[in-house]
Amino acid sequence: MDTTPLFLEPALHDKIWGGTRLRDQFGYNIPSETTGECWGISAHPNGPAVIKNGPFAGKTLADAWASHRELFDNYAGDDFPLLTKILDARTDLSVQVHPDDTYAQAKEHVPFGKTECWYIIDCDEDSEIVYGHTAQSQEDFQKAVEEKKWDSLLRRVKVKPGDFFYVPSGTIHAICGGCLILETQQSSDTTYRVYDYDRPGSDGKPRDLHIQQSIEVANYPHIDPDLTYHVHQEAEAKFTELLRESLFTVSHWEVRGKTEPIHKNWPFLLMSVLDGEGTLQIGDASYDLKKGDHLVVPASVETLQIFGTADLIVSNPV
Repeated sequence: MDTTPLFLEPALHDKIWGGTRLRDQFGYNIPSETTGECWGISAHPNGPAVIKNGPFAGKTLADAWASHRELFDNYAGDDFPLLTKILDARTDLSVQVHPDDTYAQAKEHVPFGKTECWYIIDCDEDSEIVYGHTAQSQEDFQKAVEEKKWDSLLRRVKVKPGDFFYVPSGTIHAICGGCLILETQQSSDTTYRVYDYDRPGSDGKPRDLHIQQSIEVANYPHIDPDLTYHVHQEAEAKFTELLRESLFTVSHWEVRGKTEPIHKNWPFLLMSVLDGEGTLQIGDASYDLKKGDHLVVPASVETLQIFGTADLIVSNPV
């Protein structure tokens, strides 16, 4: 079976809160000066990434998933399960929440809700995020929303480069201005806005809010997840498992020379190069890696090795 990794051309999205860091720091050919999202590994219909190399060049990741499921270990389900983004928040994103699978399937008729997690690539000094709320019950939350008591309702957390946040479905959240974030999430584009600072959208009108849905799907009370990082240290590489949950795992790989051979314990791998450059070795074949690359390592790969100096976020479905 072919072991060629699928290097992807991202889908880029203009957002009212976006900026130019996706071009300035990653070299992407952004469509506007307000480009907010790079969908680096995506088979979602709202922004499928295009395969750049190998026998599937020119096809989308969704095409490969539909017609060559053996590349993905014949993973169950009609839809590719994960989506990797890089987000440039020049200004604040709306305060929002995402449903779980059950609610999304029943109410939105889509396959997935949206559990996600964030790795802070870079941020301005004193940057923050909205992460959770202070209400103890749905009734308390609804009352605070109706009375617009945003300052007391929303929990704000300072962030710095290298921080990691798990954002399961039902978590009230917002990425705030100055943050550059890699997001690993379920392949979903279902978002409920609960507050958008009364700002106009690109058409000059206030953007839609989804107050009732937000109240229905939010978690009460908010509880910060208890995360435990698992670190494997080699002479020239460090692997930090940031998250292992029921849907996916996410790790930070830091290579400073080379890794030892890495043996398959995944159905398939999603890789995003955050910084540096190097070489991905698979059997007798080698592939250049550089900052901003996104790729899928197929199920046929039993062993791989990375040479160079590079930081990557690596994930896989469970």
